[in-house]
Amino acid sequence: MEENGRGISPRRSKRRTVHKIAAANEPNLFDELPDDLVVAVLCKLSSSAASSSDFINALLTCKRFKSLGFHQLVLSNVGSKVLAVKAKNWSDSVHRFLIHCVNAGNVEACYTLGMIRFYCLQNRGSGMSLMAKAAIKSYAPALYSLAVIQFNGSGGSRTDKDLQAGVALCARAAFLGHVDALRELGHCFQDGYGIRQNITAGRRLLMQANTRELASLLKSLVKQQPNHHHHHRGLNYEQFNCISCSGCSSMSNEPASEGHPVNVFLKEWFELGLGEMGEGLRLCSHKGCGRPETRAHEFRRCSACGTVHYCSRGCQALDWKLRHKLECVPIERWLE
Repeated sequence: MEENGRGISPRRSKRRTVHKIAAANEPNLFDELPDDLVVAVLCKLSSSAASSSDFINALLTCKRFKSLGFHQLVLSNVGSKVLAVKAKNWSDSVHRFLIHCVNAGNVEACYTLGMIRFYCLQNRGSGMSLMAKAAIKSYAPALYSLAVIQFNGSGGSRTDKDLQAGVALCARAAFLGHVDALRELGHCFQDGYGIRQNITAGRRLLMQANTRELASLLKSLVKQQPNHHHHHRGLNYEQFNCISCSGCSSMSNEPASEGHPVNVFLKEWFELGLGEMGEGLRLCSHKGCGRPETRAHEFRRCSACGTVHYCSRGCQALDWKLRHKLECVPIERWLE
């Protein structure tokens, strides 16, 4: 027997209707989960997501994730990879998201937004305040960035330099394991810059920085090696020699081949022309830095060739190993 000319029997149609009503009346087990459990899952997701798009796409899967995704605990655990926005994707919505994370007490967000406001948006006071907020919570990159600002008097005049404050901030960051700060502190001791000269202590600190840098490099190389049980598990020493001769990144808690995401943002911001630099101002010549000058002749230049400029001795030492050692030509030779 047919119904409506479609060949569907009344019994079958009635049975389907009953099943639909029963399914609609069944309780949704996900909705019955306590909020604390869902928030705990989202906290783990926000701290371990590989990118911001992965985290956002997960929040869009359901209304409950979307509403609880802005819980204070979730935002306070957002990791650096989620906060690693590209300069070309900067927008008001990204700015607001960073502000939400800052208000939730996220130290990484405080540092990231502080650097962007200080150098890119030229809001010096707010940027310094946010970086100081992260530094108070012993966030090493923020301590080192504030030290660089104190050494250079960034955002002010030459008379605003505070070398002793820079050394103190560097020492704290170095104690927390920041390799750039450890290297900078070593150069300060060697040169007597902001502290009484102690060449022996300076050399010891520089050796410690190189050792930690090498350990970070080896760790990253081990992770890159395929784990085959039928092959020798040793490192590719030819690859190691090539990389170790050219140098590596110095950011603590970061892979040897990468810098901090906010340094990548700064570099892209000014290279893409998204922010205007004053006439005669330059970026730090170390490719992994991205810091710009805030006044003319703020950064130190190479004493041999005078063609490159650095925000710190740490950046200068790194860039020397990476590339400038092969490119540096003394001014006398240029004149010849």
